[in-house]
Amino acid sequence: MLNRRSMLMGTAALGSGASLLSSVNAAHAADTSPIAVGAVLPMTGAAAADGVEFQNGLTMAIEEINAMGGVLGRPLELHVEDSSAMNAEIVSQAMQRLIDKYETPVIVNGYNFGTGMIEMDVAADNDIIFIHYNTLISHNTKFKSDPARYYGSFQGDPPEYYYGPGLLTYLNGLIDSGQWAPENKTIALVTSSAEYSIVIANAVRDQAKDYGWDVTLYETVGFPNNQWGPTLAKLRQEPPAVIAVTHFLPQDLAAFMTQFIPQPTNSLIYMQYGPSLPAFKDIGGDAVEGVLYSTVVGCLPDDYSEAFRATYRDKFGPNAAYLTGSQTYDGLWKWALSAAIAGGPGAPYEKEQMQKVAATMNMLVYRGVNGICNFDPDGQSATCYPAQTSDASLGMPHQFLQHQDLTTDPVLISPPAYAKGSFKLPPWMS
Repeated sequence: MLNRRSMLMGTAALGSGASLLSSVNAAHAADTSPIAVGAVLPMTGAAAADGVEFQNGLTMAIEEINAMGGVLGRPLELHVEDSSAMNAEIVSQAMQRLIDKYETPVIVNGYNFGTGMIEMDVAADNDIIFIHYNTLISHNTKFKSDPARYYGSFQGDPPEYYYGPGLLTYLNGLIDSGQWAPENKTIALVTSSAEYSIVIANAVRDQAKDYGWDVTLYETVGFPNNQWGPTLAKLRQEPPAVIAVTHFLPQDLAAFMTQFIPQPTNSLIYMQYGPSLPAFKDIGGDAVEGVLYSTVVGCLPDDYSEAFRATYRDKFGPNAAYLTGSQTYDGLWKWALSAAIAGGPGAPYEKEQMQKVAATMNMLVYRGVNGICNFDPDGQSATCYPAQTSDASLGMPHQFLQHQDLTTDPVLISPPAYAKGSFKLPPWMS
């Protein structure tokens, strides 16, 4: 398995004082022109907090890669377009501008929702590499419809579909291990109108009975939404064992908790993604203690990522969300290694070279700060551990975390191969 350290910093592996990239750079020193790296990020609007972190991750990766000589002696140069409302027209036009103006061979986005994955068509029409973290099964579906056309499009994390069976498996594990004894096995699902949220809620709903659970409520709210009174009234009328909120904006989820706590039910609360961001705790305060959440991508609290986490917060501030910045950081590192191995990044419309870079990206099992990025050839998204593979060395971990001590970061409680603590019963539950 290849990783950033062994490829770029591993002097012991090479038996000399130079890294692999430095050695290859020396052989390609003739061309020192910058390589444009494009990114279409929500720098304004409802998801601006994430957009800033996605840009931070790219900035940090570029500084590190350039310090090692760039890609085959060529430095990377970042160009960002604001996706703001994140619809198909805005995102596709922004990507095309980056290609036309800077001839960027690669675009690394965080997430942009509401696009219908039109980004993949832009990448295909221009023969560039496109990496994103939309976390959508629709990426996999579109890739499967025409793999030859969409060869250059990669989803850097597993799709949201795997949140469904992952949650049900985790809940049953809590019961089987004696960590939690619910009065019944009922789940209330609260989703927003966003595609990401709906797919997760539907995955839980459609498989619940197979895992021994009953869904007692399926509630859809607007996007965004911070007025939870009507939904909470329904939840309090028939309290479930689990309230699963698949809406994901941190400020909205914090509002849910501040409105829930004055009259709580005896229910575990599971939320999607938003609790990983500082805004969730900043806005929710003590009300968020005990909340469970999970993510199929996020910086691991392990020894491998320790230097990244420290450097990220030193560089961008003590409250910077490295869990988000780590995504684009890893994506760009994997592309840079692949481009170097393939003999160069190529340029728009250079299909033969782009296919070489894409083939290398599929071959490279990359250990980054988010865990393993090993692309599933059937969908060209990162393989999910343990839902798609039982081998932790071949899949990106589906992480379950809990807000326990609000003076520190959330505690990673599953999967066991990565866990740093154990589940605690939330303070509002008897």
